[in-house]
Amino acid sequence: MDIYFYNTLTRKKEKFEPIEKSEVRIYSCGPTVYKDATIGNMRTNIFQDVLRRTLKYNGYKLKHAMNITDVGHLVSDGDEGEDKMLKSAREENKSPEEIAAHYTKLFFEDLKNLNLEVPEIVCKATDHIQDMLKYVEKLVEKGFAYETSTAIYFDISKLDKYPILSNLNIEDQKAGARVEVDKEKRNPQDFALWIKAPENHIMKWDSPWGKSYPGWHIECSAMGQKYLGEQFDIHTGGIDLIPTHHENEIAQSKGYCGKIPARYWMHGEYLLIDGGKMSKSLGNVYLLKDIINKGYDPLSYKLFTYSSHYRNKLNFTWDAIEGASKSLERLKNGYKMHKEGKEEVEEEVIKEYEERFHKAINDDLNMPLSMGVVWEVVRNEKKSPKFAKLLLKFDEVLGLKIDEEIKKDELKEELPEEILKLVEERNEARKNKDWAKSDELRDILQEKGYKVIDSKEGTKIEK
Repeated sequence: MDIYFYNTLTRKKEKFEPIEKSEVRIYSCGPTVYKDATIGNMRTNIFQDVLRRTLKYNGYKLKHAMNITDVGHLVSDGDEGEDKMLKSAREENKSPEEIAAHYTKLFFEDLKNLNLEVPEIVCKATDHIQDMLKYVEKLVEKGFAYETSTAIYFDISKLDKYPILSNLNIEDQKAGARVEVDKEKRNPQDFALWIKAPENHIMKWDSPWGKSYPGWHIECSAMGQKYLGEQFDIHTGGIDLIPTHHENEIAQSKGYCGKIPARYWMHGEYLLIDGGKMSKSLGNVYLLKDIINKGYDPLSYKLFTYSSHYRNKLNFTWDAIEGASKSLERLKNGYKMHKEGKEEVEEEVIKEYEERFHKAINDDLNMPLSMGVVWEVVRNEKKSPKFAKLLLKFDEVLGLKIDEEIKKDELKEELPEEILKLVEERNEARKNKDWAKSDELRDILQEKGYKVIDSKEGTKIEK
């Protein structure tokens, strides 16, 4: 079945045709780990997870890279202010490395709580300084960058067109641009690739231009090129990244190799709070732990996001989360009733539901329409294990763990407490991709007389 995605680059929905037939290469802009990720940030990660799961549902293998920004993101998305990592380190009286480690850990805990898959490649900016330096040196060598007394800037006048993603009128921008930021810049929209560090700057590295540090945009260009090649299939991120970060990624890539790095650009819309913008000044910045602390399953928030298309704004209210929590319970109960049902259902009925669901997710990840099919199956008067099996197949995309409680109950009935604990530890190790620990625990279970079977449906234990 064909897949269609809305491409920000062309401003239209297009049939998806990967560069390679069997594997899809994706780059996602990950977190700047200077503070907690908000539920707005998590909405973007949920959309990216649905994209992953939909592609896998269609039989594709994935090579997905996500960066962790732990240097270079200034407090302004332009070339102004200090690095966000340094600002946070100063405010919390910690080193930038401690700040990065702390908030990176919290970010991955949020992914786990939302049952979001971790991309195949997770790359930290500070681990790729040399890759970024080589990228900048090549841009200088090819005449796309120039040096001032404060930085190495990308020269947008060398491009055939800029911008091409955001479609902004650059002449209007030039008229009101704040040139005083750096009078040595050739064009007001030229952006910093590499920044010369003041003497007291903590995060700095040796470079041909002295002690310095990278700008924000260069990390994604360098790491995307390193892990996915000069051109890959899909680039994702939040809608706020279009006019600056992603626009400048494209500019850098065109200077480096003459290519736009991704063929399809996909962006998630904003999450609103009670109809307005989320901001510290309004006191309405919510984290996933706020939802958990109020007693809700974090997957309730995930289900809530499915009520709107990822390209539409979504309004968060606590009443909406209460409703989503009840819906999640109904979904799990509906699955359980079908699993325990005895009625027969014709294969044509199953096939029709499956085709409608498949068509909906393949239509630019249309989750509201997909959930409409899911609820039809749940509410079907005939209670049949075939419907339960179908709902489990849908959950490969939804990621809502609709069978989790039943699996736990079954395990508790069959397994001693000691074995159950080992199984849970091994599942945790597998989630964290700690394969050595997973193998070790499997061997322990086998020594105790239990066979471990890993399948698409999850881990099964047999005596």
